[in-house]
Amino acid sequence: MPTLDWLDRQAAFSSASQTTTHVLRPHAAGHVFGDASAAKNNLLIQGDNLQALKALLPFYRGQVKCIFIDPPYNTKSAFEHYDDNLEHSQWLSMMLPRLQVLRDLLSEDGSIWVTIDDNEGHYLKVLMDEVFGRGNFVSNVIWQKKFSPQNDAKWISNSHDHVHCYAFNKNCWFPNPLPRSTEMDERFKNPDNDPRGAWSATDLTRAEHRDRDYWGLVTPSGKTVYPAKGRSWSRPKENIEKLVADERLWFGPNGSNLPRLKKFLSEMDGGLTPQSIWLHSEVGNNQEAKKEILQLDAETVFDTPKPERLLQRVLHLATNPGDLVLDSFLGSGTTAAVAHKMGRRWIGIEMGEHATTHCTPRLQKVIDGEQGGISAAVGWQGGGGFQLLQLGAPLFDELGDIHPEVRFADLAAFIWMRETGTALPAQAASGPLPLLGVHEGTAYYLLFNGILGDRRPASGNVLTTAVLQALNERCRDDMQRCLMVACHAEVNATNP
Repeated sequence: MPTLDWLDRQAAFSSASQTTTHVLRPHAAGHVFGDASAAKNNLLIQGDNLQALKALLPFYRGQVKCIFIDPPYNTKSAFEHYDDNLEHSQWLSMMLPRLQVLRDLLSEDGSIWVTIDDNEGHYLKVLMDEVFGRGNFVSNVIWQKKFSPQNDAKWISNSHDHVHCYAFNKNCWFPNPLPRSTEMDERFKNPDNDPRGAWSATDLTRAEHRDRDYWGLVTPSGKTVYPAKGRSWSRPKENIEKLVADERLWFGPNGSNLPRLKKFLSEMDGGLTPQSIWLHSEVGNNQEAKKEILQLDAETVFDTPKPERLLQRVLHLATNPGDLVLDSFLGSGTTAAVAHKMGRRWIGIEMGEHATTHCTPRLQKVIDGEQGGISAAVGWQGGGGFQLLQLGAPLFDELGDIHPEVRFADLAAFIWMRETGTALPAQAASGPLPLLGVHEGTAYYLLFNGILGDRRPASGNVLTTAVLQALNERCRDDMQRCLMVACHAEVNATNP
């Protein structure tokens, strides 16, 4: 497969693995907002998004159903909230490691959606082919972000953005159908008073000539009709004859036209198949997005916010209630706000101060029941909660020792992921048992921070003969092969 080359490409490919794994801690500005019992499902994290993504991996690897990101577009202009003036190679080196970690967070039936414009859109497509596999490319959606031309455009007024969609595994991911609208249903008529009700007509020919499917069909008026030149019937002759017998073909008011296939409204189950062009009338535009932010009484408006209706479309296609959604370029908080209103769990990452000055207040208003954006459309009345977190200490200090701030849950999740390649089960992180779990016939134990009830360095954190014997007995009882991981504060450990 062709690959994209740029300055420092090799360094970019190792950037993710060399990024230090940090722990996540409650934010100094506050921790729990809204309903405390519901807040555990939703996380707002302030910090560098690559470091934050690495911090999430031990707990959420393979568990995110949908990722939506709106990264800097590298338009060679400095935005107020982002340094978007990056050289092309720097932009690619910034995106690559983040895409790699995002891929690891996706579930087997998950998908990622990335908005971008023409400055980097086609390079991003090749880069994502390499990270996610070209065979997992789903679509390049065209979003009409503007509905009128810019009179100051030097060449052609740019009215669209790209939304690149990839599945983690295309064989396991299929979008939900779009709901039918009243306007769509009104297109169904019943000019022949068919007892099955209103219907619409579709073409019964294909844009290809096939000798076996090119033959004369006798209409009710007695006229024989043929497909147009270069076309042929879209179905075998015996199938079309069955449609005639079932009165599912429309030959026009005089019964002599080329037939069209009736599709009855009463039989339209499952909604509509999504298309790759999204008009602003369906999913909103830039102007609508800025108005939504202003209605929230934000002091400043981001240059390129996304409308809530655009995120609603993505999350409708890619998720179901209760699924986990992630946005690592959260910006003004739109993804988290929409996910919350639609009953999805969410994680948002934003590195700037506006994580607390913009995102937190907006999401608090969502909890309080604000009625902007899609609120009325989804019947949102408020509720739920979220946690505000920030990056804490690295798991290992500059000498490779376990950092004093590291807790049992932090190290347990890291070791479990490195050994099994999966996220640590939630119940294992809470302790207080040294057994983390069993994976593919192997039981994993962690002795750390006095987990055995004795916090002396010479006892509670170390693997003694007595402890080893007890663990071996337990493994034999469970008929498992046992792997011991013994740690204490003086053990040297590299940070892979």
